[in-house]
Amino acid sequence: MLQRLRESLALVLITLLPFHALLVTLGTKLIRGSGNAPMSQLAAWKEGILAVILLVAFLEWVKSKKKWKFDEIDLSIVLLIALSLVVTAYTHGDWKLYLFGFKYDFVPLIAFFALRRVEWSEKFLKNVFSLIIGVGVVIAGYGLIAMFLPKGLFTLLGYSDLHSLYLPDAPLAAFQQIESVGVRRMQSVMSGPNQLGLWLLIPFSISVIRMFQGRVTGRWSLVTGLFGLGILLTFSRSAWIAALIIFVIILYQNQSKKAFKKSMTRIAGLIIVSVIVLTMVQPGVLLRLTSSSGHLTKPIEAWQTMNKHKFGLGLGMAGPASNRVSDACVHLPEGSDASWASDRPDLCVFVGENQVQPTDRKCKCPFLPENWYLQIGTELGIIGFALYLIMIFMVIRRLQRNNKIRSVFLAFIGISIAALFLHAWEDSAVAYTVWMLAAIIGI
Repeated sequence: MLQRLRESLALVLITLLPFHALLVTLGTKLIRGSGNAPMSQLAAWKEGILAVILLVAFLEWVKSKKKWKFDEIDLSIVLLIALSLVVTAYTHGDWKLYLFGFKYDFVPLIAFFALRRVEWSEKFLKNVFSLIIGVGVVIAGYGLIAMFLPKGLFTLLGYSDLHSLYLPDAPLAAFQQIESVGVRRMQSVMSGPNQLGLWLLIPFSISVIRMFQGRVTGRWSLVTGLFGLGILLTFSRSAWIAALIIFVIILYQNQSKKAFKKSMTRIAGLIIVSVIVLTMVQPGVLLRLTSSSGHLTKPIEAWQTMNKHKFGLGLGMAGPASNRVSDACVHLPEGSDASWASDRPDLCVFVGENQVQPTDRKCKCPFLPENWYLQIGTELGIIGFALYLIMIFMVIRRLQRNNKIRSVFLAFIGISIAALFLHAWEDSAVAYTVWMLAAIIGI
C-alpha cells in the first residue's frame, strides 16, 4: 500500500515538474493579477509532494526493519551538508540565505539519499520512462508552436511583457531572444531555454537508446528527431554539447570501431560546415559576445574567489540562491544604448564595466559563476569543491555499471557536462527528475 502510494506520487511529481513555471505563472495571475512575481506558496508545491514521498519512503523503511546500508556516496552527501552548516555559521550566518542555497544544492541529493533505500516495482520503471517520453513530446511540440505565438498571448497567461530578462520581483519572461538577431529561443512551458534544453536531454537519452535498439525504428527516429530539434532551437550551446556527447556515447556502444570512426568523421565534418555557415550567415547565433564572455570571465572569477576564501563564503552566496537577494542586473556590451531601460528604475544596467542605471546607489549583482562545481567551491571552499566532484564521479561510475537502464547514465553524464558551463542542477525539473531516477534504478 505504501509503495503504491509512493510510486503514484512520484509519477505525478515527475509528470508535473517540467510544467512548474507555467503552472505557477498562471496560478499567480489568477490569484493576484498581472505584474506579480511568482507566488512562493505556489512555487513550493513540488517540494510539498517530494516531502510526502520522502515521508512515505521513511515509513516503509521503518516498517521493513531493514538495516541502514551506508556507502561512500551517502557519506559524501552527509559530509557536504555538515560542511555547509559549519562554513555558513563561520561566514555570513544568514540562515534564510542558507535555506535558499540548501534548496538548490541539497534537496535533490536528500531525495536521492532517501529514495535509493526503498524498492521500486518493474511496472513503475516501465511507466516512468514512457511517461517522460510522452511529456517530452508534448513539451517539445508546444515549444515549436510557442516560438511563433504573439507576445500578447503570453501576457494574458501572466508572463512579463519583457523578454530575455530575469527580475526577482516580476513575472517570468515568456521567451528569450538571441542578442542582436531577434530570433526567439525555444522555451516552451519552462522558465528559460537553457532549462528546457537540459530537461530535454532526459527524454532524448531514453528515445535515442530505443532507436538504436530497433524498437519500431521509424517511430523512435521521429521522436528522437523532435527532441533533437527542440534542443537545437533552445540555442543552448551547453545543451548542444551535452546532446552531442550523449549521441557519441551511444554510437560508441552500438557500432564497431570501424563504423564508429566513420560516424565520427561525418559528425565532425557536419559540425565544421555548420559552424562555418552559421558564423558567415548569423554569427550572433554562435558567438553571442556578452554571453560568451561571461562563460569565460565568471568561472575565472569564481576560481579566484575560491582560492582567496579557501573555506568558502557560505551556502547561498553564489549561484541561483544569490539571485534571490540581489538586484536584477543587465550587462550590455561597450557602446550599447541603455535608454530602453529608463522606464524601469529598479533594473540595474551596466554598459561595459560602468553602471549607468540607477545613478543614486550602487547595485549588488548576483554572483553567478556559470559553472555548478565552481559555485559549490565558492560556497563551501576547496574541501566542498573536491568532495562534490568525488560524489559526482562515484554516482557516474555506479550508473555506468548499470547495464539494465542506460538512459539515466546518459542523461546524468549530459547534465554533468553542461554543469561545466551553466548552473545545470539549478532547475527543479532537471535536478529532481534525474536524481530521483538515479535512486529509482537502484545504484
